[in-house]
Amino acid sequence: MTESTLLEVANGNYIVIEGNIGAGKTSLSKLLSDDLNARLILEEFSDNPFLPLFYKNPDRYAFPVELFFMTERHKQLQDLLLKGNLFQEYVVSDYIFSKTLLFAGQNLVDEELRLFQRLFHTLNASFPKPHLLVYLHRSVDDLLSNISKRGRDYEQDISAAYLLKIQQAYFDFFRMTEHDLSILILNVEGLDFINNPEHYQIVIDQLQKKYPKGLHHWSLK
Repeated sequence: MTESTLLEVANGNYIVIEGNIGAGKTSLSKLLSDDLNARLILEEFSDNPFLPLFYKNPDRYAFPVELFFMTERHKQLQDLLLKGNLFQEYVVSDYIFSKTLLFAGQNLVDEELRLFQRLFHTLNASFPKPHLLVYLHRSVDDLLSNISKRGRDYEQDISAAYLLKIQQAYFDFFRMTEHDLSILILNVEGLDFINNPEHYQIVIDQLQKKYPKGLHHWSLK
């Protein structure tokens, strides 16, 4: 048994890595999946045809972009989360379905939001909760730097104000759900766990600990 495998023994077999745009959630999910031979679920955001239009004109395209995300996430989780795999005991995902409602709450208003909420609660009823939800926290300046480095054209119009709104929405969500989930907020500011094995091991060390339901914080500083 490798050190990284102990993480799953401690916290169950379904882990979600979350974070703001540019936090590194997909990269960390891939690393963990490789180490644990886990089934990997990655959000297919690039397939959303409304996303580039939304970043340029959010008021006009908020509802179609969120509706597309919700239906695609639901289909993907049905296919990959609810269907077993004899050769992969563990699941690592770079999103939780609840983020659908989290983002919609920031981008939709009035009747659109109420309709969206009804649809969400119907679709969400069948999904299991993750055994551990990990949120990668970085400063907005760090997020903007990462967004710039990866060079996706449609992301270059993302503002610091929008990232702050999303960050606050996550924190509000954690406070509402901390009695139902084990949530670990990792401050990974200054950590390059993609290219630096020592930094990756720092993250792994935290994930190997046992976390009861509630909100837990860790910072290098």
